[in-house]
Amino acid sequence: MTSENPAVAISILTRPESRGDGGLGAQNPGCEPQRPWSVPLSGRISHPSIFASHQNIKKHVSCSWIGFPGISRSNSENHSGYEPLVDPNTHVKLELTRSDRKIVASRVTECRVWLAGIAGGRLRIMKNAKVFGLAVLLLCVGAISASAQSFRVQCPSSTTLHPTANAAEPAFTGPGGEKGAIKCQQLSGGDGFATMGDGNQTYLFAFGPLSGIRDMSLGIPTGGTEFSSVFNHPYDGAPQWDPNHPSGSFPNGAVGLAPDLDAAGSFTGHVDPRPIMDTGVLNGNMPAPLMSIDEDDEFFLTLTNVGMIMRPDLFEQHTVHFHGYPNASAFYDGVPDASVAINIGGSFTYYYLAPDAGTYLWHCHITPPEHLQMGMVGQLYVRPRQNRVPVGTSLLTALQWQQTDLRTRSNCGTDILCTNPLPRVNTGARQQLDPRTGNRPYKYAYNDGDGSTRYDVEYPLQLHGFDPNFHFVGMTFNPEEFADMKDKYFLLNGRSYPDTINPNPMKTQSADGVERFSQPLSSLINIPVGGKALLRISSLEVTEFQSLASLGIPMQVIGYNARLLRDQAGNNLYYKTNSVSLGGGESVDVILDASDTSKYHAGDVYYLYTTQLDHLSNDAENFGGLMTEVHIINCTVNADGQCR
Repeated sequence: MTSENPAVAISILTRPESRGDGGLGAQNPGCEPQRPWSVPLSGRISHPSIFASHQNIKKHVSCSWIGFPGISRSNSENHSGYEPLVDPNTHVKLELTRSDRKIVASRVTECRVWLAGIAGGRLRIMKNAKVFGLAVLLLCVGAISASAQSFRVQCPSSTTLHPTANAAEPAFTGPGGEKGAIKCQQLSGGDGFATMGDGNQTYLFAFGPLSGIRDMSLGIPTGGTEFSSVFNHPYDGAPQWDPNHPSGSFPNGAVGLAPDLDAAGSFTGHVDPRPIMDTGVLNGNMPAPLMSIDEDDEFFLTLTNVGMIMRPDLFEQHTVHFHGYPNASAFYDGVPDASVAINIGGSFTYYYLAPDAGTYLWHCHITPPEHLQMGMVGQLYVRPRQNRVPVGTSLLTALQWQQTDLRTRSNCGTDILCTNPLPRVNTGARQQLDPRTGNRPYKYAYNDGDGSTRYDVEYPLQLHGFDPNFHFVGMTFNPEEFADMKDKYFLLNGRSYPDTINPNPMKTQSADGVERFSQPLSSLINIPVGGKALLRISSLEVTEFQSLASLGIPMQVIGYNARLLRDQAGNNLYYKTNSVSLGGGESVDVILDASDTSKYHAGDVYYLYTTQLDHLSNDAENFGGLMTEVHIINCTVNADGQCR
């Protein structure tokens, strides 16, 4: 990290210790006590981007490792610029440069610290007796600034609401038993490339995954969002998260997470920026990584801005805005006017307490027309508490339990915005085990109280499109014509047909020659024989309305914009149709019911496609665009919700 004061050049990745003994301040009463610095075990620090070049540099400061005799250096020579490393065991360096021509007798103070590649140790900066006055003050200020750290993640193992970390969703057993878990996710904000159905590549502004990488490389939709017990282990797989490479012991942990020596080597959110940059640069996904949480979860989402390597002229900030999500605080809403924006080289952790179940979407809120068109948009969904009801429990009783919780109850007698009315009729539905999912409990789209939103498999379907000309000028430093924006590629989960039915994650070769997973989510829908599929459909579109039709299996629409279709009297307002149409920012929950085995047989193939014929193309080439297939197959749904 570099402070760009003309009189200062600092490159450091350290954290201050809690105590202030020794060091510069201890030897000079005119300076604040200087706390020691510690360096992460696996830290790698790049040389600063600013170097001072002055004459008459004298020996004013010596820097040494404490606890590692013989590994220390002193600087008493005249230098100009950058001195290369000479120790063959050194892979890390730290440079502190402080210069000011106003110092008495034109004296310039410089501390040049070389950190050998050794696991651990503390660094202290000691003052030479010849340095005095303003020079000492400047060194103190510089050291304090240097102790700041830009890259960081947050994923606590316990909170007030969740004093113990859960490795699975706890059961919902009654009033006061809501519980939930702590879940975390890490994203990079940068750029990348994606491949279209006709083979053309397009440039993206994009978010990429920095957690759950192994799951995402296997095409698991919910990969990326992890329990804290999984997240808080450093990812140790291949930088480009290729499943053909060794996955390591913690392939779904947080990329860059490093031991904090100030906390006895525990994981406190301290990071090594090198693996974050190795993995995050040019690693954008289209659409952005999916987020999936459960009601009552506390969700910690860290966004790290790694910059756009293909557009070095841009210093774009990024944010995460949950579109339509009932957020308790504007500070975490991602709208820069009311919250914060993340600069290049910085990280920020958003906090959410998962509210009502449903399908939402999220996007960057910095110049939204440009960033959304360029690809910085994705989907989020919240699973209902009803999934966690113990087997044999009445679903109506479970919904009535929720009415006793001030945070979640829906009093439809007094609240016109009542979100979850009790069903008008008690169907007697109880939680059961589903033989199609290996005897796991039934899953539901909403807290319905009557079992009407039950499903066996769920699939996120994100409708999107883009203008290839807009993307081209976005990469070639030309002005972008917003008024002429016209989408010519139409996508499901970032792919055009026939790529939509490829069950595997798709790779794209980036400008550096490295293949990265650019479109990890397939849109192929597999329904077990006699089963039901929940389609979480959202439109991430910027310029067009999108329609999606089903041939052969009617769509039953059960939710719209993350709300169960039920009136305040408790009447279900579900309806069956063969198509749905959405504008940008809208979502709909649809069930494809193939439970009638006399109609739907193993091996049957059906189609989901757009009725807008010009959207059935890849840049004017026919037989592409917004289309995928629905297969009825014999399978047992695995723990990840996959039917293969």
